Amino acid sequence: MDGPGWTDPHGVWAEGRGGRDSGTLVSSSMASPKKKLQGLVAATITPMTEHGEINFSVIGQYVDYLVEEQGVKNIFVNGTTGEGLSLSISERRRVAEEWVTKGRNKLDQIVIHVGALSLKESQELAQHAADIGADGIAVIAPFFLKPWNKDVLINFLKEVAAAAPALPFYYYHIPALTGVKIRAEEVLDGIQEKIPTFQGLKFSDTDLLDFGQCVDQNRQRQFAFLFGVDEQLLSALVMGATGAVGRMCCFLSSTYNYLGKKTNQMLEAFERKDFSSALNHQFCIQRFINFVVKLGFGVSQTKAIMTLVSGIPMGPPRLPLQKASREFTDNAEAKLRSLDFLSFNDLKDGNLGACS
Repeated sequence: MDGPGWTDPHGVWAEGRGGRDSGTLVSSSMASPKKKLQGLVAATITPMTEHGEINFSVIGQYVDYLVEEQGVKNIFVNGTTGEGLSLSISERRRVAEEWVTKGRNKLDQIVIHVGALSLKESQELAQHAADIGADGIAVIAPFFLKPWNKDVLINFLKEVAAAAPALPFYYYHIPALTGVKIRAEEVLDGIQEKIPTFQGLKFSDTDLLDFGQCVDQNRQRQFAFLFGVDEQLLSALVMGATGAVGRMCCFLSSTYNYLGKKTNQMLEAFERKDFSSALNHQFCIQRFINFVVKLGFGVSQTKAIMTLVSGIPMGPPRLPLQKASREFTDNAEAKLRSLDFLSFNDLKDGNLGACS
């Protein structure tokens, strides 16, 4: 099932669901996306073998699963869910290459997270993303030696963006992880004068006042406002979110890999102004999230659930994260069935549409 082409009251959702090669070409001197990044964006998991090596062989199957089973055609690679900062630079490059190659003519947009503690490494990854034909880059704030004010942060982002001047640039705001408490509203104020390629914000925080002001103060700029807290998405849609990059607040893992179909149903209900149905879908998603949070949830558990639901082996996480316990996986499967969220056949088929 494919996602909708939205026409929300704010006028920020737009039509567009062709293949990656459709649309206009990207200018060599200025970021000009083929179309606005919108709708659901899956923060991809990095599949690994039991020995902790990246399992590139399943990424093609993963692409097909997202598109055909979940209706998700945009991805965010090497982010938090993808353990990007636990990978070496060469591994991040190879992962990006594999997603771009396997996603060609199937995915709409592939955004590569290129943030790193080292400016030089971040610039190298940005240039690489441009060379392989990615559709955009995103950067997290450096979080060891931290920027102490907006100007310092923007100077860092500007240098990374300049390494890939033909690619749309997105700021990845996730203060719970970085410890950088500079409000996104401040960062966006005048940012396009400093970073001409700036196209939008991945907002992974629960501060809806900050998010709302980002939208309200930039209505004329056609930025992409990508909300990153799955359990609060409906609230963000009302405030003008133009898309969503899956992540659960404080648990740092995307649900759109396996809840994309259900979330698309919520977006469709919101589009047709069936707010009661949209709310029911949000509550359904929240029931699932509330359940896994109580079990203990993170990237490791996301890999286990994705393996369970999709049948694609995601493997263990990389240290210092620990593999999800067998007890967690058994409890998750039993609880999903007891909630009538999915049946045995749904598990085999990777279908999470049973919750109504």
